[in-house]
Amino acid sequence: MNISPEFKSRASRIKLLLLDVDGVLTDGRLYFSNQGDEFKTFSTLDGHGIKMLQKSGVKVGIITGRTSNLVAKRASDLGITILIQGREDKWDALQEILGKHPMELDEIAFMGDDWPDLTIMCRVGLALTPANGHFSVVERAHWQSSLRGGEGAVREACDLIMHAQNTFDSILQSYLA
Repeated sequence: MNISPEFKSRASRIKLLLLDVDGVLTDGRLYFSNQGDEFKTFSTLDGHGIKMLQKSGVKVGIITGRTSNLVAKRASDLGITILIQGREDKWDALQEILGKHPMELDEIAFMGDDWPDLTIMCRVGLALTPANGHFSVVERAHWQSSLRGGEGAVREACDLIMHAQNTFDSILQSYLA
């Protein structure tokens, strides 16, 4: 895997990957039934990437502006305990997380796709965006996935972080034994 020296340097320090939901963990579209029920689709590739990144020692969390029982269920299924929903001010949400999980900003990666995510992305050590990220976000990201949100972009980011931290091969080996 070809990783630039700057990306490797930034990614090698990451202790926490934070994710937006709509447009990152999902395709960004909102689905509603006639009864008002909300539906979201999540990628199993992203889910497995999150589990493997956590297995490698990197924590994963979610900060999202919307509130959804579906997101809480998905986070629980993936073992994600850092979850803040319904917060338009994502920087404020990050401060809350740092109060419980102290670390330096350069030890945090954030993957977002739109303007509300920039309050964090412009301040942390590694700013990531999916292929469908808004051009204003792409311009400020350290890396852009070749994949769209909800279609494996998070998995690609997880794999790159593990490669940069030299944990990818050992995690993979546990499946080959």
